[in-house]
Amino acid sequence: MLQIFRKNKKGFTLIELLVVIAVIGLLSSIVLVSMGPARKKAKDTKRMTDLKQISSAMELCYGEPICNGGQDRYIATTAGVNAVTAIGTFMPKVPCDPLGCGAGYTWTANAPSPSYKYYCAYSKLEAETADTFFCASNKGVMKYTYTPGSVPSNISCCNVNVTQ
Repeated sequence: MLQIFRKNKKGFTLIELLVVIAVIGLLSSIVLVSMGPARKKAKDTKRMTDLKQISSAMELCYGEPICNGGQDRYIATTAGVNAVTAIGTFMPKVPCDPLGCGAGYTWTANAPSPSYKYYCAYSKLEAETADTFFCASNKGVMKYTYTPGSVPSNISCCNVNVTQ
């Protein structure tokens, strides 16, 4: 009786495994690269939503004597990142920027003159051109592209004079 010897093939060869791993790596890198702009747009959407909520809380706080130390005035702010941590009872914790609290939303100084009648909070947008900001102020919320190197201020919070 003649036995035919057959080689039992169980599993994959090393070369087959390496080819499959290389193909999976290539496909995943393509997907991750294509997701970059979508992630930036999602972060910008969160920034715009947060600043709209900040604007709403500031407007609610404007008419509350308990919130701001005097009716018909906004809360006092100093210039800088995360200068406001709470807006009365309307926003007990001001949200952080999607990049983290160190990157936070930037505020302009709201000094006693003219009687705390304005505010400006802003953030740079990632998915837009390099110098595009989204601002929340006593004049509303808006998007504006500045000349390179410029940032929003009390004179021009997204091209609106907020101190008037």
